[in-house]
Amino acid sequence: MPRSARLVNMNYDILAHDIKNWGQALGFQQTGITAVDLSEDETHLINWLQAGKHGEMHYMEQHGTKRSRPPELVPGTLRVISVRMDYLPPDATHPSQVLNDPALAYVSRYATGRDYHKVIRTRLQKLAYRIEAITGPFGYRAFVDSAPVLEKALARNAGLGWIGKHSNLINPQAGSWFFIGELYTDLPLPTDEPFTKNHCGTCNACIDICPTQAITGPYQVDARRCISYLTIELRGSIPEEFRKPIGNRIYGCDDCQLVCPWNGFAHNTKEPDFRTRHGLDHATLIELFNWTEQEFNEKTEGSAIRRIGYECWLRNIAVALGNAPASEAVIESLTARKDHPSGLVREHVVWALKQHDPD
Repeated sequence: MPRSARLVNMNYDILAHDIKNWGQALGFQQTGITAVDLSEDETHLINWLQAGKHGEMHYMEQHGTKRSRPPELVPGTLRVISVRMDYLPPDATHPSQVLNDPALAYVSRYATGRDYHKVIRTRLQKLAYRIEAITGPFGYRAFVDSAPVLEKALARNAGLGWIGKHSNLINPQAGSWFFIGELYTDLPLPTDEPFTKNHCGTCNACIDICPTQAITGPYQVDARRCISYLTIELRGSIPEEFRKPIGNRIYGCDDCQLVCPWNGFAHNTKEPDFRTRHGLDHATLIELFNWTEQEFNEKTEGSAIRRIGYECWLRNIAVALGNAPASEAVIESLTARKDHPSGLVREHVVWALKQHDPD
């Protein structure tokens, strides 16, 4: 049967139901479907960009309205299939235990395992193949935090949760420790009810806990102050005003999620790929700072951490060592990098050493 005839005769209600079952079989905890209107979110995005709160993430400006208008990014897009997948690794050292020990290195829990981009994109591709087996060839593209996509707004509209005051998506049965991904499609699928109820109420725990006051108000995050931005997106020098508040966080920050009461309902992941690798849930700062570039490349292979590169890795750990209790081992480790070829690394090492010997 020609594609057009097959699609004309398709029962899209049944197909949508099947897509959700297939999503669950592929390891997604939830799958929803939404249309493409993001006009209200576009206004919020434009205002955020005009205020310069995206920092040096210039790509967010360069994409124009493609982020908030899916058909501009992928012509012909009618619907977005949004999915979520739990990532909190089981049997890992509790985050608070690491954060309370300044000799340890804190890595955001989403990054202690395999790169989520690859895991989820592969599953989305498999979902597309399952759909294609029923519909015949159709238009689609899979995205996982890899293109100009307003993924949280789309997930909210697909019924997966609400956007909390910290700007993360929250699900009432699963908290916020999950990844989201999208399949843009030209299939006219029936849509799910958007999640219109916001359950944050009067709670401001995420705003109050932020070490750098990056959450400047409910639903307002200034990336330039955010530790995740400073340790991952920023490629230059970390402003001195934020170095002390960074503490021992060397890659990302989870504080706003750790205090969110809704994460009492979070579930550990069942995905083997998201289990902690190389002891990154409790490694010492000195151990990681002593990695050679070859060790860094080997141990971050297939990891989201790889994208920041070895230079920023050392920069981040140097700051954390500056915040660690003074010891002979800390001083020796920093001093060994004092003449590092990178000016960026040297700058942060010198700052760290001054924290232990201000005179």
